[in-house]
Amino acid sequence: MKIPPRIQPLVDDGLVDEVIRPLMSGKEAAVYVVRCGDAIRCAKVYKEADKRSFKQAALYQEGRKVRNSRRARAMEKGSRFGREQQESIWQNAEVDALYRLAAAGVRVPKPYGCFDGVLLMELVTDEEGMVAPRLNDVSMSAEQALEDHALVMEFVKRMLCEGLVHGDLSEFNVLVDEYGPVIIDLPQAVDAAANNNAFSMLQRDVTNMSLYYGQYAPELLSTRYAKEMWALYEEGKLTPDTPLTGQFDESDESADVDSVVAEIKAAMAEEEERIQRIMDADLE
Repeated sequence: MKIPPRIQPLVDDGLVDEVIRPLMSGKEAAVYVVRCGDAIRCAKVYKEADKRSFKQAALYQEGRKVRNSRRARAMEKGSRFGREQQESIWQNAEVDALYRLAAAGVRVPKPYGCFDGVLLMELVTDEEGMVAPRLNDVSMSAEQALEDHALVMEFVKRMLCEGLVHGDLSEFNVLVDEYGPVIIDLPQAVDAAANNNAFSMLQRDVTNMSLYYGQYAPELLSTRYAKEMWALYEEGKLTPDTPLTGQFDESDESADVDSVVAEIKAAMAEEEERIQRIMDADLE
């Protein structure tokens, strides 16, 4: 196929030998299957800020540290150089998160580097060597749902131990290979300690996954992993080896039922919006 312009420099530099086919195109990036020597990988081409539709991106970028003071000033002023630096930080955030989470025992695609807005990474495949399906395309038994949900909660816990919250976790950002769930799409991952929205994002991530797996195992709908993890994290007691129960005892104050219901409704509304976004992307 014709080589996309953004991938051409990687071909010129010998990083990519062939673009085999498009894999998917979303609102934030387009992904291609490529050949690098004897290996088949994927190339994620990030769309420029004015062409992507990730809502409220500023909420996700809160707390991201910029060591270079010149870059920080330029980003604050919104100059052309500052916008370029902001884009670089957004793109490299995913690479950094992938390396950190892989080392922490979270199943994510193996990254091979980000070059001028193109992320080269492992192509996740199923047991037959085909591209692994997204979780929303997979059906399962109640037993499998319980097992995979527990594994995803383990991954979320390990992310939080690394100081990261995915921020956009749903059945559309999880692949399923022969060994189980693989977490993908991390450019918006937030700093748990520095971002004031971290807990609400963690709660939304966990709610999304519990709602999905709860279709097959309804008992998951009453679990409270987000509050359990966050309470342990704030107390400095959360470690990769901390066992999770899905239970959380509130304080003696009466529970705000209306607030809980509102959170669930908000998560479901966002899920519907996300599904529509995926459907629109597939039609492009």
